[in-house]
Amino acid sequence: MNCENLGRTLERFKNIRIMVIGDVMIDHYLWGKVDRISPEAPVPVVDVVEEEFRIGGAANVALNIKTLEAIPYLVGVAGEDKKTLSRALKKNGIEKSFLVTDKQRPTTIKSRIIANNQQVVRIDRESKIAISKTVENELIDHIESHLSKIDAVILEDYNKGLLTPNLIRSIIKTARQNNTIVCVDPKFKNFYEYEDCTLFKPNILELQKNSGIPIESEQTMDMAAGIVQEKIRCEHLIVTRGEKGLSLYTKDRQRVDIPTFAQEIYDVSGAGDTVISTITLGLCSGLNIETAALIANHAAGSVCSKIGIHPVTAKDILASFDNHKNCS
Repeated sequence: MNCENLGRTLERFKNIRIMVIGDVMIDHYLWGKVDRISPEAPVPVVDVVEEEFRIGGAANVALNIKTLEAIPYLVGVAGEDKKTLSRALKKNGIEKSFLVTDKQRPTTIKSRIIANNQQVVRIDRESKIAISKTVENELIDHIESHLSKIDAVILEDYNKGLLTPNLIRSIIKTARQNNTIVCVDPKFKNFYEYEDCTLFKPNILELQKNSGIPIESEQTMDMAAGIVQEKIRCEHLIVTRGEKGLSLYTKDRQRVDIPTFAQEIYDVSGAGDTVISTITLGLCSGLNIETAALIANHAAGSVCSKIGIHPVTAKDILASFDNHKNCS
């Protein structure tokens, strides 16, 4: 791909409107150093030197869309303890008016303690109970009243209870009636509820568990992908494979492998968010799926080379293409 053409392609991402629907979280980081072991137990003592709150989950998908200069509409739920989330969203310029407050659940917070550039432990505070019918109906009203204004929907499922089977089916039905692209980043639960979506993007473990086929080779991966394509009836299937990059399955069941472009993999957190964001913008801007996937894999490689969860920018993508000599 010509880098000048790539620059013009990324320019087309600007002002595309993407509705991100999914589990919204806070990524809480405690950065410190370790130079002794606790006398109370054989564990390191972390002297904290810095603390940071970042938006995560579906909110990180929205942030990737924003840093690529498109327009995100973030739809999700938060608990009454949402002050930290609200501040983090405001800091990043993400609109919060589409978030529904659910008094029955806390805002999801994932705390990561990092010392000497390594994650020591992660602490999760969350609820995985499905949202109530009242909250579900409020979300449907939000979505249906704004769907005509947007170019694509991303369903970002972390299995925290937001994306119920009824909500999933309602969103996809309404979106398809409006000829709106629907891209899905699934988890283990509700895997086969996303019928008739445009793009379905499981990782290799999700594919293995839900297909029922132990993936021990490319042949068994192809078999598992075929099962999913038949059941989901998606236009495009992309399987993310960590350090092996990603595999794209076309409508005629052909596989296209795209290797990872990370210089060094420090942290894969958030890479899936970057892939789904970039591919969706690529499809909205008129790219074919192979080109969109190639750009998305460069985007993922860029964020994997950083510690912690970071959104991608057009500059990052251009630098990755240049570093890997993918520009002609």
